[in-house]
Amino acid sequence: MDPMQFQNILIGSAIVGFALMEFATRRYQATVKATANDTKLELFMFVSLVAITQPLAILTTQHAGQTLFPQWQDALAHWSWWAMFGVLLLGDDLTQYLWHRASHSPLLWPLHRAHHSAQYMSVRMTFRNNFFYYLMMPGLWIAGALLYLGFGGWVYVTYLSLKLTIILGAHCSWRWDEPLYKIKALHPVMWVVERIISTPATHWAHHALTNKDGIGNYTGNFGNMLFFWDVIFGTAHITRKYPEHIGLMDDRIHGQEHWTHQMFYPVVHSRRADSALRFGGTIYDENKQ
Repeated sequence: MDPMQFQNILIGSAIVGFALMEFATRRYQATVKATANDTKLELFMFVSLVAITQPLAILTTQHAGQTLFPQWQDALAHWSWWAMFGVLLLGDDLTQYLWHRASHSPLLWPLHRAHHSAQYMSVRMTFRNNFFYYLMMPGLWIAGALLYLGFGGWVYVTYLSLKLTIILGAHCSWRWDEPLYKIKALHPVMWVVERIISTPATHWAHHALTNKDGIGNYTGNFGNMLFFWDVIFGTAHITRKYPEHIGLMDDRIHGQEHWTHQMFYPVVHSRRADSALRFGGTIYDENKQ
C-alpha cells in the first residue's frame, strides 16, 4: 500500500468514525437541522476541494517547479522527518491560521462567510466554504511547493491525516472533550491539550452566534490543527463551555443566502439588500446593533 492510499483510508476512517459517533450519541439528530441549501453547499464544496482545488495547487506547483527550478526537485528529501513536520506546521498550519484570521476582515469575510452560515456543528460542514477561499489559501500552495522539494511520502501523509482528524473532531457535533473535562485526574492533561490543538469547546466558540454570552469568540480561536497559534498571538478564549447557538445573526433575521452565492461570490452576488455577498452590501456587526 502506497502512502497516498493509506492517507485516504485514514482520512476516510476519521470522517466515518466521527459521523458514526454523531449518530450513536444522537447529537446529529438533536442538533443538525440542515436544509437542502446547506446540503448542496457542503456537498459541492467538498467535491470541488478534493477534485479541483487541492489537485490544482499540487499539479501547478509541480509543473512550475519542473519548468523553472528543475534542479530543486526533491532537494530537501534527505531532511529528517521531524524537520519536515516542523516546516509543514509553519508553512501549512500557521499560514492557515493567519489566512483564517485575515478572512474575518471586511475585505475577505465574504469568502469565508459560508463556513459560519451553518446553524449547527458537524463533520459535514468542516469543509463548507467559498470556492475561492480555498483556491487562495496560501497553505495549499506552500504544501504543493514542499511536496515538490521532497516533503512527500509518509511524513506528509502522517501530517495531513493528523491535521484533518483534529479539524474534523473540532467541528464534530459529538463533543468528545466534554466528558474528559469532568474527570478530575485529567484536568492537567486537558489544560495542555486544549492549548495545543483545536477542540470542540474552543472551536465551537469560534462559530458562536454571539460573543455576548462570554463563551463565543468568533473574533478569535482561529486555529485549525494547532490552537497553540491562538495562545501565542493572543486570540485564544478558553471556557470549556459550548455556545448555545451557532451561525450568523443576519441569516436568522433575513433568511439563508442561496448556496451558489455563498460558494461562488464574487462571480455571483446575493439578491439580499443587507448582505456581505454583494458589492456595497452590509456586514452584520452585533456591536453596532
